Amino acid sequence: MAISKAIEQVTINIDGIELNVPRDLTVLEAAKQAGISIPTLCYHPDQDVKGVCRICVIQVEGAKTLQTSCTLKVSEGMNIRTNTPLIREVRKTNLELILARHPKDCLECARNLNCELQELANTFGIREISFPHLKKNLLEDYSTPSIVREPDKCILCRRCVYTCNEVQGVGLLQPINRGSETIIGTPYELPLSDLACALCGQCIHACPVGAITENSHIDRVWQALSSPDKHVVVQTAPAVRVSIGEEFNLAPGSIVTGQLVAGLRRLGFTKVFDTDFTADLTIVEEGSELIERITGSKTLPLITSCSPGWIKFIEHYYPEFLPHLSSCKSPQQMFGALAKSYYAEKTGLDPKDIYVVSVMPCTAKKFEADRPEMNDSGYQDVDAVLTTRELGQMLRASGIDLKKLPEENYDLPLGISTGAGAIFGATGGVMEAALRTAYELITTEELAELEFKDVRGLEGIKEADVQIGELTIKLAVAHSLGNARKLLDAMKQGLADYHFIEIMACPGGCIGGGGQPIPTTNEIRAERIKAIYEVDRNMPIRKSHENPVVKELYKEYLGKPLGEKSHHLLHTSYTARF
Repeated sequence: MAISKAIEQVTINIDGIELNVPRDLTVLEAAKQAGISIPTLCYHPDQDVKGVCRICVIQVEGAKTLQTSCTLKVSEGMNIRTNTPLIREVRKTNLELILARHPKDCLECARNLNCELQELANTFGIREISFPHLKKNLLEDYSTPSIVREPDKCILCRRCVYTCNEVQGVGLLQPINRGSETIIGTPYELPLSDLACALCGQCIHACPVGAITENSHIDRVWQALSSPDKHVVVQTAPAVRVSIGEEFNLAPGSIVTGQLVAGLRRLGFTKVFDTDFTADLTIVEEGSELIERITGSKTLPLITSCSPGWIKFIEHYYPEFLPHLSSCKSPQQMFGALAKSYYAEKTGLDPKDIYVVSVMPCTAKKFEADRPEMNDSGYQDVDAVLTTRELGQMLRASGIDLKKLPEENYDLPLGISTGAGAIFGATGGVMEAALRTAYELITTEELAELEFKDVRGLEGIKEADVQIGELTIKLAVAHSLGNARKLLDAMKQGLADYHFIEIMACPGGCIGGGGQPIPTTNEIRAERIKAIYEVDRNMPIRKSHENPVVKELYKEYLGKPLGEKSHHLLHTSYTARF
């Protein structure tokens, strides 16, 4: 049995407070344990340290110069000061130097009042800057439906570089030039639309300012809501109900499903529906597809297709694996197709008058909605996509506070869902939901234990073997595109053999999507995931194939899973991008 070695403790003194702390801590981490807050800007709790902003400098007795607390490890007998006249002056000077190269348009910025640079400037009481303002006049990039880059706002913290390279494994953001000419840019300074960007939006979470933001759909939604000719419906993704509360200062993972519905009604949406409904539908279709592939000796493994960032990634980087993708549209797109076909017929509405808005935790969903193949109803499936952040802004602009709203229920018929639909929001959730259905479809027996805990959690790649009747199904779950790359490379090398794979582009799955409230850290992701599983446990129905409205949909409209009509409306194909 391996015996873990205890980490050596050292005694240090910070601002007169004596501490015993593990030797592997940085001074910044040790100070937190003492209740001392050291200001930071380039530091991010989920990333390697960079030490480039110099805002977190401290004094160590015996050292000739100030040290960066985020990079300096503690040592025995270290005597540290974090708050002296010299430290305050140096921090303020470094901050002013950053501000001197930053635009002065805070009121026009998407990150106004939620900007780490702005917060520091306020903390230090900076009302004027001692240095001349240097305007860089770098080109802005509005080329994609999902992401906007405004490089003039960049403070060179390199947090987006770390995310794009180390977490997502895409590597399109890099430091360019040297010294005072350094910028964070793309290869050959090309716009994102000309590059193999997944549009996942994780760089938005990494950015402490407003240099990278989403391409807003707020104005087009307001316009639709004010049009007397439009029947405007909205769908809400599973992950939004456990994150939108953060836009109103609720704790991460607060479940506000009923208040979310009430808030959307007050904004003026004619009907408020649940994407969880089409998540259930996705499972019935995808579970049937998995069974067909396994029993029919067709292309395996089957890989899920719900994450549009992942889809764009595989189209660019691993097109040889496209035949492995499920042909199912994502729940967002299935909903749009049904809203403009099934729902239109049931209500007697002209599909051209139905305007579908999605509230999603994801920036890549904006790109997905604009894909030319997403129009099988004869109309664009989804007309506008709001991120969780954008919805928060619209609610606040309307004087609507979720905390003060009563709980209300989704509208029928597209508002009935199950716990299986809810867990789509967490990494491993699509896999778990599919297993609940596949097990019962294959064995015709009731599943005794609904929770497949082997596919849960924030481990980057999870593997499991599940026995379903006489079949042993080999599974893999990966979240973040960096882990997706590792998994697919292993498959290319013949080192991995699976029947079914779930991949989500964003760390933690949709709960950590690029459109979620800022900040989004691993600690916050964990709280949202915990809440998603609580939603599941509290649902009266927890298996997708038992959703009564899904059953009725097949009976009166679609016919059967993988049938001609469902294939036309609910399935699609993807294309290699070079």
